[in-house]
Amino acid sequence: MASRALGTTVVLAITVATAVITFPAAQAATPGRATASAPASTNAAVPAPAPRRDDFNGDGYPDLAFTAPGGTVDGKAEAGYVAVVYGSGNGPQTSTKQVFTQNSPGIPDSAEAGDAFGGSMVSADLDKDGYSDLVVGAGNEKIGTAGSAGSLTVIWGGAHGLSGGATLLTGDELYDEVGARTAVGDFDGDGAMDIVTVGMHNTYVLSGPFKRDGGAAAPAREIPDVDDLRYMDITAGDFDGDGHDDLAGVVHDGDEYDARRILVRDGGATGLAEDYTTVNAANGYRLQGGETITAGRIDGDEYADLVVGRPVDGYDSDLDLPLAKGGMITYVPGGANGPRGDRAKVFNQDSAGVPGAAERGDGFGASVSIGDMNGDGYGDIAVGVPGEDLGTTKDAGSVLVLPGTVSGPTGTGTVGFNQDTADVPGVAEANDRFGGAAKLVDADRDGRSELAVGAPGENSDAGSLWVFPDAAAGPVAKGSFTFGHGALGTVGTNAALGSSFNR
Repeated sequence: MASRALGTTVVLAITVATAVITFPAAQAATPGRATASAPASTNAAVPAPAPRRDDFNGDGYPDLAFTAPGGTVDGKAEAGYVAVVYGSGNGPQTSTKQVFTQNSPGIPDSAEAGDAFGGSMVSADLDKDGYSDLVVGAGNEKIGTAGSAGSLTVIWGGAHGLSGGATLLTGDELYDEVGARTAVGDFDGDGAMDIVTVGMHNTYVLSGPFKRDGGAAAPAREIPDVDDLRYMDITAGDFDGDGHDDLAGVVHDGDEYDARRILVRDGGATGLAEDYTTVNAANGYRLQGGETITAGRIDGDEYADLVVGRPVDGYDSDLDLPLAKGGMITYVPGGANGPRGDRAKVFNQDSAGVPGAAERGDGFGASVSIGDMNGDGYGDIAVGVPGEDLGTTKDAGSVLVLPGTVSGPTGTGTVGFNQDTADVPGVAEANDRFGGAAKLVDADRDGRSELAVGAPGENSDAGSLWVFPDAAAGPVAKGSFTFGHGALGTVGTNAALGSSFNR
């Protein structure tokens, strides 16, 4: 097998692209210790929440990171950047922001045209110091003469926020695409977070804990793709409740979106399994997959659940699947033997209780996220619909939130937002693609998640972001706010700000 560069760059500088953030003394806390207490869940069956993976400064409030993979950096088009706004008792605060490019002090490598730094992004405490770290993928990165070999970079968390970085992994072959799709989880159950990144040819597993030079506990392990599968997205969670995270992915093995499936590799004492299983439906045939996937707790039991988005419609695979029109999502609950495809539920905009109507090209499911917006202990599902037409305004976009229950989502009580919704700032315009990314995060740690939404097409593909507050009855538009390049001090031209969030 070809070798991969692992942990080759050591960077200790703590200066960032914007000013170093000074956090108020009132927010100071022991790393990983909450300073605000969340209310108890109304659902006594829900297990204790998993440790937060997105508290970069250790003040107890989760933070929100987001990408602009098309961003221009020092004149280099599509070099890309990532940014973060920090959580507080009042939710995400744009006054405490940081922006990172590959030209930022402390970040390895340098910005080049087309790198798309921020093509993927996950967060976790990699070095077990009590602060979450940000892992940034750049699948288009050129390594030597190998185009799109890809790279994976970590930006370290600390008491003053993110600073310094190291290279975790690079590809060395044409179209390796290291960092194009990334997930994080404890696959071997040793208490240290591991990283999986899936490229064009192989799956790479990096075992934690990690050192500040980027070195892992063991050399990167490669799992060859012997079946010529095309991974679209991956996620991690303990789907069978055995104490080891598992890896789930949505793949295509056909040429025209007509052979979608969901694969699962089990975690175990020796780490992630090389063999995979296919999630099957109740009839024994493989369950339809899609292009996006996320994991979380929806029905209140001890097993992580899956939500799969299938936003692409209009192909032969739609003929026997009416709910594919306009895009659909599939809820797959976890169980003692892993994801229960036999208990899957499918929703689109023609489902009872779901606002709107299914129309070709809506892109329902282009982004999916799980979080509890009303504090009842059941995970709700945010679904981006970036191709939604509002009247004659094409591809303005919207986002919907489906409430969770003990039996999973039902469609009842689903609410939706767009830029023409009362109390939402802005105006819906053609090609805004509002809902191109969605993220549920409890940034004020009150036990209810706020909703963050990206519109990467806003202002001729400059992109922008929105934050919706939580409420006891669920998400609300009143009090929502938007921010973009003006607040970040970044170049807006074709940046596609809000293309994705940390996971």
